[in-house]
Amino acid sequence: MSFSDWKVPGAFQPKPDEYEFDLDAALTSILYISSVVPETAFSAATLGTERAGNAVLIREGGLALTVGYLVNEAESVWLRTGEGKVVPADVLGIDHSSGFALVQALGKLDCPPLPIGNSDDVQIGDEVVMAGGGGRQRAVAAHVVARQQFAGYWEYLLDQAIFTAPSHPNWGGTALIGPDGKLVGIGSLQLEQQRGKGITENINMTIPINLLGGVIEDIIKTGQPARPPRPWLGLYATDMDGKVVVMGVAERSPAKKAGLAAGDVVLAIAGQPVIDLAGFYKKLWALGPVGVRAHLTLMRNGRTVDVEAVTADRNRIANAPRLH
Repeated sequence: MSFSDWKVPGAFQPKPDEYEFDLDAALTSILYISSVVPETAFSAATLGTERAGNAVLIREGGLALTVGYLVNEAESVWLRTGEGKVVPADVLGIDHSSGFALVQALGKLDCPPLPIGNSDDVQIGDEVVMAGGGGRQRAVAAHVVARQQFAGYWEYLLDQAIFTAPSHPNWGGTALIGPDGKLVGIGSLQLEQQRGKGITENINMTIPINLLGGVIEDIIKTGQPARPPRPWLGLYATDMDGKVVVMGVAERSPAKKAGLAAGDVVLAIAGQPVIDLAGFYKKLWALGPVGVRAHLTLMRNGRTVDVEAVTADRNRIANAPRLH
């Protein structure tokens, strides 16, 4: 296992005297995480077999929080502190609705947990820190630029995602540390934001920490949230010119079995018009539990086509976590 020697440019690093909490102490709670996924894993084709990013120690005893795609279907996971101590870890479970994953260190980490804050308190304009494992040199002094809905192409929806700038270059699993020095989110994506005519900037999308409260104890005890899984089609789609366009479909998915293909435009689901990705997901999830039939009206090569897909539980397609 190796970690690169990259650093955040000094001008973008947080300065301890600019915060009312002990910045360096908070940063010791941020870990590196790496995982290896078998080539046969369902997610290997899209996410690769070797993944690396960040995680946050949130409880004494080695409980760490990260973003799900870093450890989904992993057969081995390693955590490393900023001081260089490396220990193996188990994936306890993933909440696909929020995107969080819980990981249990299998050795002593010798660093303190980061207190969990209230993401509802985070406001546009707040000065925050986006932190990866490795102290100030792997952290970015940022500010909140938006709090709004986010729809991901992989059947994912957040009602109040947190967006920050400037962007952290190694955003996966980063800790979003609020003005009070507490954990208020976990980094998920890097996106582009339009700042003006022909001007864009990179921003980070962060999962609000308050989404963890309703699932953390269930995942620790059983490996998954107690709520029923959402019905899943296994398509990758995007908003394009006021339409929902299919970019591709996952292998072994209901969408694949139903014959959906790249280029299809989703006009309606269960007879209800579809005009954007978020609305499409909400209508899909409102149809009923996993196994419900989703009747889709598509535009394909200039013709209207009706297809029916039997929804599935994505957890049953993915490999289960391997515990040691």
